[in-house]
Amino acid sequence: MDKREVFAHVDHTLLKPTATWEEIKLICEEGLTYEMASVCIPPSFVKRAKEHFPALNVCTVIGFPLGYSTKEVKLFEASHALQEGAGEIDMVVNLGDVKEGNFGKITKEIAALKDAAGDRVLKVIIETCYLSEDEKIALCKCVTDGGADYIKTSTGFGTGGASMEDIQLLKQHIGAGVKIKASGGIRTAEDMLAYLEAGVSRIGASAAVKAFANKGEENQDKNSGY
Repeated sequence: MDKREVFAHVDHTLLKPTATWEEIKLICEEGLTYEMASVCIPPSFVKRAKEHFPALNVCTVIGFPLGYSTKEVKLFEASHALQEGAGEIDMVVNLGDVKEGNFGKITKEIAALKDAAGDRVLKVIIETCYLSEDEKIALCKCVTDGGADYIKTSTGFGTGGASMEDIQLLKQHIGAGVKIKASGGIRTAEDMLAYLEAGVSRIGASAAVKAFANKGEENQDKNSGY
């Protein structure tokens, strides 16, 4: 799999709280140049990004990063982002509901967000670093029954990110048609390739361009005998 094939699966991401418009513009330009799957940016930048880069697939985050906004607030956030030009939504589940076993409530929230998204992509962030194996399995059912397009491992703001063990577990328990997005701590070209080979359809990463630039430099060094 070459660089271009990998980039076609990458959500090029900038979600740090201090992000500026100049930084957002740069990743938007990179997203177009390298034909990334999308750029994933804060909701406050969606409208400007879409106006400046109309051909760009813009992804944004809802209930981010903690997930404990009410369903109604998440619905408003999502609807507003879609009106401003977002083509994809990454929502965070309510982890308090997870810990209390309120999986029916979680499924209804996911279904409501998917209804708002319509034919646009909805990814559900379950924040695996805080979950038991049984909770991860239960959330696979919630995401499937709620009609979401993807289950996503992490926000990148928790205590841990993607792991190969979690990817294998999610693969076993998601329903047909639900894809997996790995995110959080994926910084090297080797890691990206490994996750894609493991069956992941999307990767959330802020370092994809740098990772493959470094890989190219390493290959040049090897070829030059150093």
